[in-house]
This record gives sequence, structure tokens and C-alpha cells, in this order.
Amino acid sequence: MAGAQADVWEDKAQISEVLIRYATGIDRRDWELFRSIWADDAVSDYGRGFRFHGPDEVTEYMIETHRPMGATQHRMTNMVIEVDGDRATARTYAHVVLMVDKNDPTAWMDVIAHYDDVFVRTPDGWRISERKARQSRRLTSG
Repeated sequence: MAGAQADVWEDKAQISEVLIRYATGIDRRDWELFRSIWADDAVSDYGRGFRFHGPDEVTEYMIETHRPMGATQHRMTNMVIEVDGDRATARTYAHVVLMVDKNDPTAWMDVIAHYDDVFVRTPDGWRISERKARQSRRLTSG
């Protein structure tokens, strides 16, 4: 049992790393890193009609959305991860602070959200195959 438990903890650590790469990829504008977290057939739903199929669609959306922005901070917390063989689920809280206009340092958006994800184990490691993101608060300034 100790070996199986250790495997689950390792899986959870790897899944947590995928979630951190999501945030890091956006904040550094490292779109190759960002794209690497998605399964080839991933479906991501960010609400309000923003639904994407595959890593290319969601990556292109993030590139276009973040192009006019200055600094961003995607903080990922409270990761509750359940592993079941080669599939896993996770709920992650996000606190996102965005400088919405790189030419106006007073224009900020503060977003509280959560992500409900389904992960699959691939030959390249854990990847997000389904994401449902929902905002619970959004404040703007500037």
C-alpha cells in the first residue's frame, strides 16, 4: 500500500505542476509552455461563450487576449486533486490580477475564479483534457 500511496502523491505533484505551468506560461507569455499542458483533444470552457477545442485554439485565444496587457499574475491555490488510474480531476482556485492596458499602469482587473479540470495521463505526462472555468468576482480599476 505504501508504494501505491506514493504513486498517487507523485501523480498529484505532477498534476499540480501542470496547473502551475498554466499560470507561468501565461504570465511569462511562454506560449509553448502554455500549449504543452493540454491534451490534443482538450475542450476548454471559460464561460460566456468562450469554448475552445484543442490546444491551438485556447493558446491563440490567450495570446490575443494578453497581447495588449502589461503584467499579469495568475495565482493558483487550493488544488483538490483526485487520481483514478490514468485519469484525474482537480478543482483549483485562481486569483488573477491583470494590467489590462500595458500603456496605462492604472488599468487593472482583479478576478476570482475556479477551474474544474479533467486530466489524462499521456506518454508525455499529465495533460488537461477538459476544463470548465468560472468567475465568481471581477473588479476593474483605472
